[in-house]
Formats: sequence, structure tokens, C-alpha cells
Amino acid sequence: MSHVHHDHDHDRHHAHGGHHHHHGHAPADFGRAFAIGIALNGAYVVAEAGYGVFANSLALLADAGHNAGDVVSLGLAWLAAWLSKRAPSSRYTYGLRSSSILAALANAVLLALVTGAIAWEAVLRLMHPQPAAGATMMAVAAVGIAINGVTALMFASGRDRDLNVRSAFQHMASDALVALGVVAAGAAILYTHWLWLDPVVSLLISAVIVWGTWSLLREATALALAGVPQGVDQGGVADYLAGLPGVTEVHDLHIWGMSTTETALTAHLVRPGAALDDALLSEACVELKRRFSIHHATLQVECGEAPCELADHAAA
Repeated sequence: MSHVHHDHDHDRHHAHGGHHHHHGHAPADFGRAFAIGIALNGAYVVAEAGYGVFANSLALLADAGHNAGDVVSLGLAWLAAWLSKRAPSSRYTYGLRSSSILAALANAVLLALVTGAIAWEAVLRLMHPQPAAGATMMAVAAVGIAINGVTALMFASGRDRDLNVRSAFQHMASDALVALGVVAAGAAILYTHWLWLDPVVSLLISAVIVWGTWSLLREATALALAGVPQGVDQGGVADYLAGLPGVTEVHDLHIWGMSTTETALTAHLVRPGAALDDALLSEACVELKRRFSIHHATLQVECGEAPCELADHAAA
């Protein structure tokens, strides 16, 4: 039995002309966006929390809490983007790419905790309504719409390529919508004096956040558990490999996310009586990247004369 491992790591190999990808470089382009976003939102959180206490508005305090979570989230995402570019070492042979997965998961969990605290406080205040200054709520939240909207736009172009960048965009975009809701609540309180509006808006804010981040939490959890990344067609990958010249069987196929932007694959290909074919393996890796955005493929070739211990190891 012969074994050939063919690694196609984009950090080292750029020889395959015409098949360039930009996934791995997305975080590097957003360093400035992270810095500006953290500075703007950090200053706004301090101001919003202060005005929230002054206006006795839970909706403002809820939004400030959410924004504070987002500042931490942006910091985590920025740190992960930086760590992702660290070179591999003897201990961390993939480098620290997967830190971006941990950051995305931490962001989703953090958002869930902050949202739970907001919802609990809103329920308590519904039972004991308190007056809130509608005009102050409107003015402060209006500033929030601008700040969150501008920050979200800075991440908009990378949200489809990187879960880490998408989490930053989603947080900022939801913040802008939430701030819009606070403006509406402030106006309604100003004209109706309905005290229950403030906590009700806070509960609506919580629902919007949960709805908007559920897919983020689900996808980040799947990546952390080495699941097949969203958008990768595992069946299509298996069919492509099985259709390679001389291949009679594909087994022990694994596909997982090395980071929020890069996908890895390992598979065993059975080619009875076939000679080793570096050109075939190289072309297969190029096609895996072009068709399925799999950036790091390791293929093991077997002639099938002896049974492989891992033949039934992977899922069908």
C-alpha cells in the first residue's frame, strides 16, 4: 500500500495560476475598520450609559449594554484576525487560524448573555413601571444610529467571506436597528406618557438580537466542533473525488474549518493498480479550491490490496 499526502496550503503555494482566492486575506483588510469601530462605539457606550441613567431609560441602558458587548466582540474579532496570520509552529502546526472560530463563538455567547440580562431587567420593570425621559432617549439613540450604521458599512464588504467579519457587521447593523427602535420608543413616551413602552421596547430589542444572531451562534458552534463549514457541499466533494481517473472508492473523508475563512479536507482515494500521479493530485487540489473553496487538501492514495483501518471511520 502506498501513501501520498498532497498538501495545498495557500500560505505557501501560489503556483496554480488563475485560481486565486481572497478568503484568507479578508481579516487583514479590516484592521482599520476594527480600530475605528472600537473607538467610536467605546466612546458612545460611555455616553449612552450616562444618559440612560440620567433619563432613567432601560431602553437606553439596554442598548448601552448591547453596545458594550459589541465593543468587546470587535476587540475579540480583531485579536483573532491578527492571531490568524501568525505563522505555524512546531506545536501549533496550523498556526493560530482557529482563534477566529473561538472569537466568533465567544461573541455569540457573549451577546446571548447580555441579551438575557436586558430581557430580565425589562420584565422586572414591566411589573414596576418607571418614568423615562423620551426626548433624551431620542437624541442619544439618534447618534447611535449614525455611529452603528457607519461601523456596519465598514464591514459590509467582507461579511460573506468571513464569519468573524460577519459577526462584527451583524452586531453593528442590529445595533443601528435597535437604536432606531429606541428613537421610536422615546417619541411614543414623549407624546403618550405610557411608562410600559420603555421595557416593552427593551424586550423587542432582545428578540431582534436573538433572531439576528441565532445563525451566527449555530455556525460558530458547528465550526468549533469541526463540522463541515456552511456553503461546502460535502456530497459534491465526495462525488468529485470518486470521479477522478482510476478512483474506485473514497473513504475517511473529513471536511472542517481551519478558521472562519479557510477550509481543510482529508480523504483516502483507492486507485487499484494505478501509479502515483502527482499531476492528478495537484489538479484535484486546484479543483477542490476552485469548486468548493477548500484551501488545504490532504489526499492519501491507496491501491486497495490491503484493508484500510479507517475505511468505515467517517460518516457516509
